[in-house]
Amino acid sequence: MTEESNDLSALSKQDLHLSNEGTHFRLYEKMGAHVEDGRTRFAVWAPNAETVSVIGDWNGWDVEADRMEPAGGSGIWELSVSTDLEASAYKYHIVNGEYSVNKADPFGFHHETPPRTASKVRNLDYEWQDSVWMVERAHHDAHREPISIYEVHLGSWRRTESHRHLTYLDLAEELPSYVAGLGFTHVELLPVMEHPFFGSWGYQTTGYYAPTSRYGTPQDFMALVDA
Repeated sequence: MTEESNDLSALSKQDLHLSNEGTHFRLYEKMGAHVEDGRTRFAVWAPNAETVSVIGDWNGWDVEADRMEPAGGSGIWELSVSTDLEASAYKYHIVNGEYSVNKADPFGFHHETPPRTASKVRNLDYEWQDSVWMVERAHHDAHREPISIYEVHLGSWRRTESHRHLTYLDLAEELPSYVAGLGFTHVELLPVMEHPFFGSWGYQTTGYYAPTSRYGTPQDFMALVDA
């Protein structure tokens, strides 16, 4: 399944330069897993690795099946797989001497729900419904208008009758009207990034680019933000 990554690389010389410099502020567009034109592109930074491969649902978690190639001297390894792997679970198998380890993707957009630990290939397609709000926002001076912030931890704010956590879509229906009804103007969410231990309330983050899958998909989270 592996293709020559040099021919299909999404990393330009400028990307590599800015990454090495630590000033690539849109690196999430290049790193991690991205589905494009029926293919899935992977990129991960592992500067001390001797070999890196992508293991996942589609290749039986076989460390030999999909080997990655280094991108110059950047420490980045990349691979393009000729299949749309949307929703597939995966990890990076990294080898350095006698040490080997399977790692989740630090740039993953979605991860398995803890206690499972793999990343998941996920596109971020979403049709935002906030055009009216965006237009109206230009007519307000946020620095001069009063604000009242409602801080909330999504997992403990409210439960269903069966004591189930609300999903992002449940929250999208209930939280905005509740907050507005109390007179608050803003909502501050306690950490929503993926995290292994629920009791940490999200402060032990493992995936800065992925909203926790406990309550739904990235698109479900976008719907909550939209609401």
